[in-house]
Amino acid sequence: MNTEPSVSALLVGEYDVGDRLLVRDVFQKCGWRLFEAPEKRRAALCLECNPVQVVIAESDVPNWNWKNLLLDLQQHTCPQQLIITLRTADESLWAEVLNLGGYDVLARPLGGEELERVVAAAARHFYSSPGRAGRAQSMRPAAALARPA
Repeated sequence: MNTEPSVSALLVGEYDVGDRLLVRDVFQKCGWRLFEAPEKRRAALCLECNPVQVVIAESDVPNWNWKNLLLDLQQHTCPQQLIITLRTADESLWAEVLNLGGYDVLARPLGGEELERVVAAAARHFYSSPGRAGRAQSMRPAAALARPA
């Protein structure tokens, strides 16, 4: 019997077909739930209505760069873990993301094994954070407003 809590994530941004298909494949293989939102409004609706532990986002979603997204997530009672993706990841950006409270930075194009490992670790971190003990069993999805993959 699997005692690991379920993983739900939100993919935010206009990802190219290759990255989007890879993310969908990883989530399907792992039995995780994936929501997708190309822009801020749909992402915010999804976060309000669904139990999401991890947000995977492009560094510059129109009108919502990663810093603004992180600040918005930190306003939630149980903030989601933020993973930023970008084409040219460097150590200074990685350090900035971590120092401001983000979970990790992944370079694109994405790799399946690395994505699976980082999302699983981010979800474990979400559930192990103070105030979240026992929430894994109580989190039930509401009606989905963002399109599940």
